[in-house]
Amino acid sequence: MLQAASQNSDLSGLESDFDVELHRVFKVFNGETAVRGVEVQIRRGEFFSILGPSGCGKTTTLRLIAGFETPSAGEILIRGRSMTQVPPNERPVNTVFQNYALFDHMSVWENIAFGLRLKRIGRSEIQQRVEEMLQLVKMEAFSNRYPKQLSGGQRQRIALARAIANRPAVLLLDEPLGALDLKLRKEMQMELSNLHRNLGLTFITVTHDQEEALSMSDRIAVMNDGKIEQIGSPTEIYQRPSTPFVADFIGETNLFEGTVESQDHDLVVVRSHSGLKLVVARQPENEHLSHHAVVSIRPENIQLHSDPPESAPNLYRGHLQTAMYLGTHTHCVVTLDSGESVTLRQVSRPEDLPSPDSPVYLSWHPHQSIVLAA
Repeated sequence: MLQAASQNSDLSGLESDFDVELHRVFKVFNGETAVRGVEVQIRRGEFFSILGPSGCGKTTTLRLIAGFETPSAGEILIRGRSMTQVPPNERPVNTVFQNYALFDHMSVWENIAFGLRLKRIGRSEIQQRVEEMLQLVKMEAFSNRYPKQLSGGQRQRIALARAIANRPAVLLLDEPLGALDLKLRKEMQMELSNLHRNLGLTFITVTHDQEEALSMSDRIAVMNDGKIEQIGSPTEIYQRPSTPFVADFIGETNLFEGTVESQDHDLVVVRSHSGLKLVVARQPENEHLSHHAVVSIRPENIQLHSDPPESAPNLYRGHLQTAMYLGTHTHCVVTLDSGESVTLRQVSRPEDLPSPDSPVYLSWHPHQSIVLAA
């Protein structure tokens, strides 16, 4: 089987538990630093995503791993072996590009076989591997078609099959679902996850799509301005962001900037610039807070009331501005008396909501918000 074969590659005898390691990697283009001291270790068999806005350095990082770019400083290792002097075609990685890079003049079968022929693999083994790949991506019936005769999702599957046929140690995916429409992208997310699970290969993908990264990844590295802001599981990244950038970039959140007014073993009190008193539960990661801080509260953690509850540490009065029914929930925007706009989500029916511009109250528990160093 393919999984066993991939584990018996020339690199399998090395002792490293990591398939890919980047140690203090920098990349400078014409005096502009695109990647700034990236330090990361990617475990064998992991689905690892590099997430960030356009221009943050994520694609450059992927190209450095693939060998299409050379680091200005630092070192890259694959299965414990330095890649400093190893050209792209000799690295145990394969890349799937956003535009798929299929050969239009070749059939599906020939596209998958192309890389195997370059490696001078025997005819019978090529036949076996191509058939195995077609079965894996459920494209057996399309082997004689050409890329132009396929849909976007089908072309994506063939690009994956061609990359996996070479049995790389690591599969690199550059915005692999970016060219697909929303419905097809959701389907391919499931297929990629299943493919990763069945193969046991290490997948490294770059994307700017937060939902894509959260739904498929074992761990995520969030990049900003060439640096990694945080590495963690999807749950850690979403529920315990370590910087205001991560909190704001991943999903929706409400951010309140202010100063630390008091703190003890259990609670931190922050006074926002507009005067709001925000009570937040202390967490290990915010043990050493400076004077300036940012409080983050997710929309789904905010409660909406027509009348003020009897007791709530965080209770604020405002007016309902908009309420948009989105099927699974209602998206609300409330303007507080202090002037801030707060976004929240309610699972209640829109007819249960107060009328627009009517006075409302918002509350949340100290454990449902986090405080970060500004």
